[in-house]
Amino acid sequence: MSSFSESALEKKLSELSSSQQSVQTLSLWIIHHRKHSALIVKVWHRELKKAKSNRKLTFLYLANDVIQNSKKKGPEFTRDFESVLVDACSHVASEADDGCKKHMDRLLNIWKERSLYRADFIQQLKLAIEDSNSPRPSGESSCAEERKPVKRSYQKIHEEEDDEDDDYRSQMSPRNTESMSSSQLTEELVKALQDLENAASGDAAVRQKIASLPQEVQDVSLLEKITDKEAADKLSKTVDEACLLLAEYNGRLAAELEDRRQLARMLTDYINSQKDELVKREKKLEEYKQKLARVTQVRKELKSHIQSLPDLSLLPNVTGGLAPLPSAGDLFSTD
Repeated sequence: MSSFSESALEKKLSELSSSQQSVQTLSLWIIHHRKHSALIVKVWHRELKKAKSNRKLTFLYLANDVIQNSKKKGPEFTRDFESVLVDACSHVASEADDGCKKHMDRLLNIWKERSLYRADFIQQLKLAIEDSNSPRPSGESSCAEERKPVKRSYQKIHEEEDDEDDDYRSQMSPRNTESMSSSQLTEELVKALQDLENAASGDAAVRQKIASLPQEVQDVSLLEKITDKEAADKLSKTVDEACLLLAEYNGRLAAELEDRRQLARMLTDYINSQKDELVKREKKLEEYKQKLARVTQVRKELKSHIQSLPDLSLLPNVTGGLAPLPSAGDLFSTD
């Protein structure tokens, strides 16, 4: 498991995607380094404000996962996030449409039901969302119709959170290829292909680390060989590190898989757009071929017409060597 540093956290936040696997993997890494909770929350808050509008809600999902799953290990994150959540919610809501605000409101309802924060603080967060002046008009939302919060089981709440994640990802897709021009689609396609050059499946260093994991972390039957607490603690630490390493790599692979699916869709759109362009260009080519044929025919007829005209240079000299006729000035001269 990589050690904690501010730059490492910034990098992981920049790579955070809206997939549940990506959020949970980074959450696990953050909780592992909970002794740096104050700095983690500070960096999270700073990077949230720098993130693009369509990624800000994902930052709140990350905070939610960290707050809920770290509660049993200590109050650090619950306490430290409380100091920035009002400003964070206000900031996210200021750049969100009504659909995104509904996701935020549902998230706060979950916090209230699970007693993660005091009711008055939850109300303060809701007011921060309501008071934000959103510059975006609210369009059609793919969110489910708003319902009054009711007491639900943990499993039901978890299922609804998964559904909301799927709805949000479909609503806030970073690429809408249907509205792109051919040149824009080409640029996006090239960028997507370049991004895959550093994909997780090509990370030989991490694969080597995984291949080098001791057999004890993979074979339960070998636990019988553990005879003292010191060896057990050592193995426990190794197993924890292996879990974090594999969870992080699986998260990267899941993100890569989604990127490749997106790339496949982009390639399909690109091929279809090129087929459309091919039809248009073939039609244009046919039009200009016809124009060329007409111009060529005019050129041929004109050449034939010119050849049929008499050559004035071959006409006889009609003056017969006579003196030229007098000019008007000569006629009216008094001399």
